[in-house]
Parts: sequence; C-alpha cells; structure tokens
Amino acid sequence: MRDITVFSGSAHPDLAEEICSHLGTPLHPVKVNRFANDVLEVQLQANCRERDVFIIQPLVPPVQENLVELLLMLDAARGASAARTTVVMPHYAYARSDKKDAPRISMGARLVADLMATAGAGRVLTMTLHSPQVHGFFSVPVDHLHALRELAAHFRQYDLSNTVVVSPDLGNAKEASHFARLLGADVAMGAKQRFSDDRVVISSVIGEVEGKDVIVLDDEIARGTTVIELLDRLRERGVNSVRIACTHGLFAAGSIERLSSLPEVEEIVCTNTVPVPKPTDKLTVLSIAPALAEAMRRIHDGESVSALFSPP
Repeated sequence: MRDITVFSGSAHPDLAEEICSHLGTPLHPVKVNRFANDVLEVQLQANCRERDVFIIQPLVPPVQENLVELLLMLDAARGASAARTTVVMPHYAYARSDKKDAPRISMGARLVADLMATAGAGRVLTMTLHSPQVHGFFSVPVDHLHALRELAAHFRQYDLSNTVVVSPDLGNAKEASHFARLLGADVAMGAKQRFSDDRVVISSVIGEVEGKDVIVLDDEIARGTTVIELLDRLRERGVNSVRIACTHGLFAAGSIERLSSLPEVEEIVCTNTVPVPKPTDKLTVLSIAPALAEAMRRIHDGESVSALFSPP
C-alpha cells in the first residue's frame, strides 16, 4: 500500500481509523477552517502528488455540511495532482431522492453524483444504495458493496430452523431473498405504500409468518416508521419472535428507543456505515471496516471487487 493516501472527513473518523488499521496504512489528517462568514476551507495534510487517494466520508447528519466538506476535499486532492481520487461513501443519504414522484421535484441522487464527479472524484465505493437505479446516476465507476454476508454471519449463531426473512416492501425483495438464501430460510414481503416521510401503510404481509421466528431486513432505519408499521402486521399474524436487521442504522428521532421498547423485538442489528447510535441492551453493531478495507486494497491493486461476493 506504498502509494495509497487515505483521508477522512468529519463524518465518521472512527470508521476511517478502523479501515486504515486493516489496511496497515496511516490515516492522514485534514485541516478544516471555518471563516467568519461560515464558509469552510479544507487543507489535506499529506502529499497527494501521483498518489492513489481515498477520501472516507459517509453522508450523515449534518448531511449538507459533510457533503460540502467532501467536495472541498475532492477539489483539494485534484489540485494537489492526485493520480486518482476515490470517494469511500458507506452511506449515500441522497440515494432516497432517486425518482420524480411529484411535479417539479428535484432528484438529489443524480445531482450530488454529478457534483462529486465535477469536484474530482474518479471512482466511488459505497454500500447498500437505497435503490439499484442510483448506481447509474454516477458518471464515474462505482463499486457497490452490501453487508448481507456480515449480517448473515451474525444470525447463523441462532437456531434458524423456524426462521423467515421479511422485507418491509417489494422494492427490497431481491436483497431479502438473497439474505434468506444465505441463512437457508424462507422469505416474506410486506405490501407497503408510502404517503410521506413519516407516514407509511403496510396493508398485508405476503408469505407464511404465523408462528415463525422473523428477521426483518431493511436497507436503512431512520425514523423507524416502516418497521413499526410492519411489526403491527406481524403481531396480528401471530409471529413467534422478531429480530431486526439493517445496513444503515441512522435511528433518528428516538427510533432506537421506540424499537427497543417493543417486547416482541429480541434484537436490533446494524452495521457501522454511520456513526454508532446510542447503545441499548437490544442493539448489536457489526463492523464493515474489513469489507471496505479489502475493497479499497483491490481497487488500489487493480483486482476484482465483485469477486468479494462470489460464492465460495
């Protein structure tokens, strides 16, 4: 890793440190100044000339602040003659703004992808985008990882003979089916309709869940509205137990406390793509730093990243 230089923004320095520990390379400092008029200035504190530069910055709250910081770091690396700059973005918050579902509405996922390319990103490494079409919004190569193997490895410690994986909606059906195959479990789906950011209706659950041990799988949990609505339907169907799994555990507005207080929820499992939320007795956080580090090594060495997901 002699020609690699890794920087981190302010969004998730703990994850960046862990990734660099797996790579055996230092995490170089970044100096961020804020002028009196609230404008940010970024200075990369290590040589970038003809280096393979990686900038680790998930888009997490405050999203706009972290986005501008990322764009400035990209511009600084390009101005410092970096050979190539890769954005390591474990969570792409704007991925939810991926379609025109109302008149005169913006599509932030495509706009922010264009901004990163314009600022100097030569490649993007991300994890579990909200929808598959977001991958195509980028004009630079994208390596899209998922955390299903890490989640499956955790759940294999339990007796899965009576388990069914439940997706809250049909949009997540492919990932839920893949996860169920990894566990040797059945799969079921919720019939979801979203009316606003905090109003969701799940009219029914498609599949056999009565008397089953359920693992609810979603890509991210923010307010927890969808999961709580799904749990109401599962309770009506008489499930035996519930565990919740997601890649991005944002847990905004006290949702982790609300979910943990539900008696049927035995465990909530997420990864550290975003800063770890306030711990509870039911919360388990898995690290995706080894997977991101290995993907970065493969990008640097010109090896296949998709081979990470090939069956053994």
